[in-house]
Amino acid sequence: MNRTLTYEITTKYDGFQIDKYLKTQGYSSANITAIKKMPNNVVIDGEWVHMNRELVAGEVLTVNISEEDSSEKIPPVKMDLDIVYEDEDIIVINKPAGLPIHPSLNHYEDSLANGLAYYYKAQGKAFIFRCANRLDKNTSGLTVVAKHLVSANILSTMVKNRDFHREYYAIVRGKLDELEGTIDAPIGRVNDSIITRCVDYEHGERAVTHYKVIDEKNGHSLVAIHLETGRTHQIRVHFKYIGHPLIGDHLYNPDFEWMDRQALHSRRIEFRHPITKQAMEFVAPLPEDMRRLF
Repeated sequence: MNRTLTYEITTKYDGFQIDKYLKTQGYSSANITAIKKMPNNVVIDGEWVHMNRELVAGEVLTVNISEEDSSEKIPPVKMDLDIVYEDEDIIVINKPAGLPIHPSLNHYEDSLANGLAYYYKAQGKAFIFRCANRLDKNTSGLTVVAKHLVSANILSTMVKNRDFHREYYAIVRGKLDELEGTIDAPIGRVNDSIITRCVDYEHGERAVTHYKVIDEKNGHSLVAIHLETGRTHQIRVHFKYIGHPLIGDHLYNPDFEWMDRQALHSRRIEFRHPITKQAMEFVAPLPEDMRRLF
């Protein structure tokens, strides 16, 4: 994937070396090292320059990102993709339940990564799969994929620093005592399991979930959720812990009367665009299997 980024140098950065300036724009050391190996990587006034060259206020710096290789272990597979938004730096997908994010042993050719690999191969573009907010296979909704190494690093930093805001909708069993609340309970592995988690006050890591009840019907509650932390299976574990597990959850509440997958949907995401810094917000409506209960 090729991308050209331009930066107008303000007086604040007068005298900065190019590599140090790029770090202020969110580039990692690994990004800069990789870009150094790319052709015509940094240009000022039409001429290639070294990364240690000092900038002068008023100049325009051009960075040419050129990634010619694609993810080797992701075979391209044609599939329908619900693309919510796309530009030169990111692509936002509304992922259906049942579709894994990454290929795995039993899903080598039926993941979101496979579909995107085909989508870009059909355009004659190289593509390395870099997902910013991973969703479980049976969780539906919005996920963001970076289209080059710089947007990927900036998005990753935003997620780490909690500058990437996510709202989930879940359907849980029963009627909650409080219409709004916070679950603050540490989460750890169950007997060193690779997959299963539980609330563990002795060995777990802090986990905080904020929720608000949206509706109640048929003995279930539709709940809006914001995560303060991002532990594995946090929503599923926390709501089981308070006695209101997600319906259809094969790990934590294997009751499939109403749904055959956990009733969890990534409904809204908000973040600053990694390159333009523009405020971005996307909303995906509830999928049919969750909507029919309400």
